[in-house]
Amino acid sequence: MNTKLQSMSNLQQRVIAAVIAVPFLIFCMVFSDWTFYGLFALIAILAQLEFYKLLGLNGNEPLTYYGTFCGFVLVTITFLIEKGVIPEANYYILSPLMTLIFFIKLYKAQDDKPFRNIAYTFLGVIYVALPFALVIILAFLTYRFSWQRPLGCLLLLWASDTGAYFAGTKFGKTKLFERVSPKKSWEGSVGGFLASMGVAFILSQYFLDLKAWQWFGCGAIIVVAGTYGDLVESLFKRSIKIKDSASTIPGHGGFLDRFDGLLLSIPFIITFLKLFS
Repeated sequence: MNTKLQSMSNLQQRVIAAVIAVPFLIFCMVFSDWTFYGLFALIAILAQLEFYKLLGLNGNEPLTYYGTFCGFVLVTITFLIEKGVIPEANYYILSPLMTLIFFIKLYKAQDDKPFRNIAYTFLGVIYVALPFALVIILAFLTYRFSWQRPLGCLLLLWASDTGAYFAGTKFGKTKLFERVSPKKSWEGSVGGFLASMGVAFILSQYFLDLKAWQWFGCGAIIVVAGTYGDLVESLFKRSIKIKDSASTIPGHGGFLDRFDGLLLSIPFIITFLKLFS
């Protein structure tokens, strides 16, 4: 099966992965708030493990499993608080939990640069786990669970990526940020923007949790911040001289590759909807 997939073009692999993964993702998001939580908790864990693994390729020694555990606790506590199962005071659990990172490193005698690795451990929680906790908050933005807002944002992200891919492949000539990502072009970004705006219009007709102008605003944020998210991850991968964060998803690389646009766009989306709702 692996050999067959590898013999296919990147586009064919992308289509096959989408046909299998997208219905599963949508089912988990729509079925219940618990399956929604389980989905994003799992993705957060896998993406954080990928992040720490990549850091390890460059000779760093972050606390891979403890850092991932902290990220999982952050996502879980956020869900339980937003759902009303536990009070907000439980957020304070994270303070001693994260402080223990310093204590653990104190006993790692072989670590020549402990504070750099402490910083990388914290970065894994902030860069990877925190955005997925914000996705949970997005679902409970009006103090009741709704899958429309997070699913809508994912659809906007996928539309932006797909539009940029096809427009860039067909018309891409003007480099967007050649130093970091030689294949990205302004033409691709325009294609991503148009695709995202088209999906925002459709969402405004059927997903009524947000007003039409809010969907268009989310679409614009995702195109801009999502592109920067992709560039930031490209910069990270380039610094350790690899192409993909992993080969978990055929045609897409790893979970970091697939959700890099979400990691940097979701903080702006939450802020936008909180301030202008």
